[in-house]
Formats: sequence, C-alpha cells, structure tokens
Amino acid sequence: MNIHAKTLSFFLGISTFLVILFLPITLVSPEADKVIAVAAWMIIWWITEVVSISATAQIPLVIFPILHITALKDVATNYSHPIVYLFFGGFVIALALEKVNLHRRIALSLLKLTGTSANGIVLGFMLATALMSMWISNTASTVVMLPIATSVINLLIRDTKPTRGHQNFALSIMLGIAFSANVGGIATLIGTPPNSVMLAFLQNELSIDVSFVEWMILGIPFSVVMLFVTYIFVVKIFYPSRLGSLEDSTGVIDAELRKLGPISRQERAVLVIFMSAIVMWIFRSQINTWFPTLKLTDTTISLVAALSMFIIPTDIKRPKFTLTWDDMKNLPWGILVLFGGGLSLASGLSSSGIVTLIGEQVSLQTGWSVFWVTTLLVFVMLFMTELMSNVALVAILLPMVAGIATGLDVPLLTMIVPVTMASSCAFMLPMATPPNAIVFSSGHIRVYQIVKVGVFLNTIAIILLLLLTYTLIPVLFG
Repeated sequence: MNIHAKTLSFFLGISTFLVILFLPITLVSPEADKVIAVAAWMIIWWITEVVSISATAQIPLVIFPILHITALKDVATNYSHPIVYLFFGGFVIALALEKVNLHRRIALSLLKLTGTSANGIVLGFMLATALMSMWISNTASTVVMLPIATSVINLLIRDTKPTRGHQNFALSIMLGIAFSANVGGIATLIGTPPNSVMLAFLQNELSIDVSFVEWMILGIPFSVVMLFVTYIFVVKIFYPSRLGSLEDSTGVIDAELRKLGPISRQERAVLVIFMSAIVMWIFRSQINTWFPTLKLTDTTISLVAALSMFIIPTDIKRPKFTLTWDDMKNLPWGILVLFGGGLSLASGLSSSGIVTLIGEQVSLQTGWSVFWVTTLLVFVMLFMTELMSNVALVAILLPMVAGIATGLDVPLLTMIVPVTMASSCAFMLPMATPPNAIVFSSGHIRVYQIVKVGVFLNTIAIILLLLLTYTLIPVLFG
C-alpha cells in the first residue's frame, strides 16, 4: 500500500467513526450506534493495516470507557480472557519445540512422508491439520502445526532469493493450516466449541439428542468437500507457487536429519510434555468424567504444559530447564492483544443489543420462504462470526433460530444445524478465529490476502450448507 493509500485509510477509519457517532439520526439505539462506530473504525484499520492490527485491537480499551459503552475494568477482562491464556500456553509450547529443534525433526520426518512436490507438501499440512482438529481444538492443532510449517518453509527456501513462487508457497501452507483447522473441527461434535454449545442447547431446551455418529455422517462430507475446495482455491487459483518438485529436497532433508543426530534428552522432555498435552486435549471429557474434581479445560491443559516447560528439569544435576523467561521475548505478544480486542468488540456488539436486534428482525419476516430465511440466517451467522466469538453468537442466536423454525413450521434441526456449522466457517479476517490469528503471527500473510480467498470460501460454504439443508440433514434428523 502506497503512502497516499495509507493516509486515506488512516483518516477513513477515524472519519467513519466520527460520522456514525455524530449522525443526526439514530441507526439502532444510542448505545448500539456507538459500538457500530467503533466497529467500523477497527474493521477499516484491520483490513488496510495502516496501523498495526495489535494497536488497533486496543481501541476498545480506550474508546469504550470514554463513550460509556463499557467500564474500563470490564473491557480489560477481555484481554485476560481464558482463550487468551489458551493462546499463551500454546505459544509457549511452540517456543519450546523450536528451542530444542524438535519442530525441525518433526518437520523433516513429515516431509519424507508427504513427498517433495510443493503442492503435495501443502496438501499434507492441510490433511494433518484437519484430522487433528477433528479431535482437539482448532487452536491447539494450529499451534502444533505452525512451528513445523515455519521450519519447512525456512528449510526449503533458505538458500534462494525468495520469488513470487516461494512467497505463494509459504502463504499457501499458512492459509491451508488455518482454513483446515476451521473446517476439520466441524466434522465431529467435539471438534469445535459451537457444536458443543448446540448439543447442550438441543438437549437442555428442546430435549433433542444428536449422536456422535449422526453428526459425523453429516460433518465429515462437509469437511472433506470444504477441504478440497480450499486446496483448489488456495493452491491452484489464488496463490499457485508453480514450484513443482523442489530441487534436491530429498537430499537436503536426509542431510538435515543426519545433522540433528539422535534425539536429545531435552527433545524427549519436550516431546513427552507435548504429547501429554495432546492426549489430555483429546480425552479431556473422559478425564473429567473419571475425575470430576479436576474440571480440566483446554486452557488449563495448555497452561500446565507451558509451566512444565519452565519447571521440569532436563538435567537434574545443574539443574537445567527447557525454557527460561528470556525466551519469552520471542513470544508473539501482539496476537494476544489482537484477540483481546476482538473479544472486546464482540462483547460490545452483544451487550448493545445489535445481535439480538438482527435475530428479531429476521424472525418478523414470516412471509418469507423457508429457503430464503435459512439462507439469511446462515449468511448472518457466517459473516457475523468474522467479527464476534462464534461461541457467543451460537449461544445468542440459537434460541431465536429455534423460534423462527417453530414459527415457519419446519423441523428445528433443518435450521439449527446449518446455522451452527456456519459459525465455524470464518475465513475472511485474521481475528475471526484463533487459527487465523495464529498463522497471521507467522509474518507470511497480509490481511488482504486472507480476505481475497475468504470471500469465495464463505460463499462456497453457504452454498454447501444450503445443499445439506435439503439433502443429508432431513434424512438424518427429519
């Protein structure tokens, strides 16, 4: 972006905020209009990156209290939300993997399995991430894959001047990981939090149960198709690397593996902690059932693993530990602030009644056909989740969706299921989901590059969800 475009974007964000704030008419309500003004300002600056997106994420911390939208102490809690600490723990694990070179060993071993084709390597990362996201949180799976991907990128292009092909290769891997983490979680009931929220709502409020197998029959086809579409859009259409088989990559990989030598004591320690965290993420529900007093959460597991990197000695005689606090200077603190800003904006949109108003307006359109109402609900959910927590959106909108379905005399699940699935299809913005934010921290992605692909993937997701509404969903739940 040239200097004139940056200047325009800078003042466009502020002027849009001021225009909405001081409009002589009320758009929604006095409080909601203030939140809309702040949201417009932040979105413009996030998309154009005229100011650091982490700095932009701090706008609610300053503006919300000034405009009396939310008290400072309440806004500040969003920047220390448990999800932020889930990020923190994941990043610490990633730092440990990098420090002991375990991520490099894993990356090299993975490359031997996925082959030397640039597109094959991207596909390998996408498949691995999607499969992992079916069973652990998409955040955790992305945190696991990011250092490995970074190592692969640095390994394969380290001795060459980066070309457009190399840049597209790196970009394709990063986007592939983020998008695969999002769609992979949809495949199972435990793969993404909105699915769990939906299941709890169905059981508690509507006395409807959805079995694990029923959901997989629905979720896996959707995830597979979206994974294939994502691969085609990223690798073939928008960012083709055209690198083909990467020269001498097999020899390079074997040589690098030999340089690493046998696995060290530090690597073993990190690997044990790392694998223990993965196992606990996968079996967290079962562990909580067996030991109800534990009440484990993904964040707790993440923090335990992170703390273990500092306190479990790899050499008792000295003693020596995997990480010291000096290592934390390499942690991407800005991403933690970014997510806090996203949560603050989401809280403002919810507390001001904007989300509720959207649901109420849709419910009033009883003269619409079922198809168009479902389309609108899926559209609203999918694009609102780019700005808000999908868990919060599902919790707020599902009761309204159930009421709309009842009013239109259609089976509840034919609307509730596609709307819930839409909440996990956030492909457009780095702050939309944790996987998007995590890969954005790699430095290989610009905001406009995510938006360019994300618009098309969002559209494809809407089409697929509508197809499921009239095919598999009636068969399974009708």
